[in-house]
Amino acid sequence: MKQPNYAQLQTAIDRKGYRFFQQGDFNLNLIGIRSADTRANRFNDHLAVAWRFGGAPHCLVFAATTDPGSYWRQHPVQVNGTAILVPGQYAGLWQLGLHRGQYRALVQRAPARVYRDNNRDRVLDFDGSIEGGLFGINCHRASASHTSQQVDRWSAGCQVLANPLDFALLMALCERAAPHWGSQFTYTLLEASDL
Repeated sequence: MKQPNYAQLQTAIDRKGYRFFQQGDFNLNLIGIRSADTRANRFNDHLAVAWRFGGAPHCLVFAATTDPGSYWRQHPVQVNGTAILVPGQYAGLWQLGLHRGQYRALVQRAPARVYRDNNRDRVLDFDGSIEGGLFGINCHRASASHTSQQVDRWSAGCQVLANPLDFALLMALCERAAPHWGSQFTYTLLEASDL
């Protein structure tokens, strides 16, 4: 999947009828892009952050996963299946906080909708039941020391960046934005076909 730029992300979000933040400096748009590849355990998705500074558009795109790794598909935490975030826009989904009490990340504070994949195989299933609520769908990193190649246990439904330096940059942008726009962040999950 080719990495999108600011204009392509804005166009895709506008087409969906979602909100795209353009006013002021560091008014961040956090955007996940789910790959059409439904095989498990790969960082084959992207997480983008788009913003303006001094009127100029900026965009960074990071390797990520928007779906759970194989381990959690084969060993679901919930009896009704592993959570896979449903594409859409989630206003104020995340706030600055601690991921599992361990390190600074973006943690779920508003309801989200998830598919429940319960057949324990290595392929994403988007035809199961859908639930809404608070499930701990956070945005965090995989390894603290290196770029991860496989999702494994790093995601049970969270949006996870493969590279810890990318994640540190994302968090620095969120910390920079928070004094002006608040510590809550809207997240939009798109599919690659939306671009």
